[in-house]
Amino acid sequence: MTARSTRCTTAAKTRTSRLAAVAAIAVAGSMLLTACGDQTEGAKTTPEGGTQSVASNAPLFSKLPADIQKAGVIKVGTDATYAPMEFKKGEEIVGVDPDIAAALSKQLGVKFQFTSGTFDTLLTALPTGRTDIVMSSMTDTKARQEGLDDKGKKTGTGVDFVDYFTASTGILVKKGNPENIKSLDDLCGKKLAVQRGTTYEQAAKDQAEKCKKDGKPALTFESFPTDAEAQTRVKAGGAVADLNDSPVAAYIAQTAGGGNDFEAIANKTDAGFFGIAVDKKDTQLRDALKEALDAIIKDGTYKAALDKWNAGDGAIPAAKINGGS
Repeated sequence: MTARSTRCTTAAKTRTSRLAAVAAIAVAGSMLLTACGDQTEGAKTTPEGGTQSVASNAPLFSKLPADIQKAGVIKVGTDATYAPMEFKKGEEIVGVDPDIAAALSKQLGVKFQFTSGTFDTLLTALPTGRTDIVMSSMTDTKARQEGLDDKGKKTGTGVDFVDYFTASTGILVKKGNPENIKSLDDLCGKKLAVQRGTTYEQAAKDQAEKCKKDGKPALTFESFPTDAEAQTRVKAGGAVADLNDSPVAAYIAQTAGGGNDFEAIANKTDAGFFGIAVDKKDTQLRDALKEALDAIIKDGTYKAALDKWNAGDGAIPAAKINGGS
């Protein structure tokens, strides 16, 4: 299970899995994207504010689509509120994903320009051309590949994923784990807090159904625009747990309140892929990203980027396309 959604603060974000298939929002105009900084080297800006064509000797530059070669930029949609995967430090977006993007940039010879927006609107930007890819701890699911909402209804053309990381569900509870939560089944009869639009919102629905089917007390949950709000709910005692991606839950437990606010329990049986989302029609860009990812896995810069953030457990041995289920 993997989940994840919106943010533009330094608050950590939940998203291993982002279990909930994000429905493509019909109105692209609802996207509230805020430019948050460039993480890599690449295109130059003209006095008119555009970009000028940049030649590159990078190993895989020629593999990119001509329009991206000319622009010198890959525009990246993200939700920069999900430490340690992506979050803001001042005006700069930092974390695992930006560092992986920086390594990819050296292979491809173009800049990865990150823009932060609400998680549940990121996929809608791809068909419009406002972004070229989404790199935001997004779980690769069949529903997202096929453009289906959480009821199986077709809401878009879907996306392709270049899978680059694995994560499982992390259960974030108050320090000391007063409810003695050890697994998702221990949440029956209790209340959860989750971020809206993430796979974890769907995970909460699925677990509620399982509790009912198993004849256990009902599980209830509340969805919030950001994971920071879900965390606050848990800290205040309004919910017993917040569901996140495992590396995010671990990071929150280590850092929030100096490590005194939360504990994290990893549900390692449901590990899933995070993927870089690309519009279905952009197969050349997708394949170039896969080749670049394989190159940085081979040369060690990929693992170095993960280890910098203590996220090495999520490393994969080779890039995949649409490996999610």
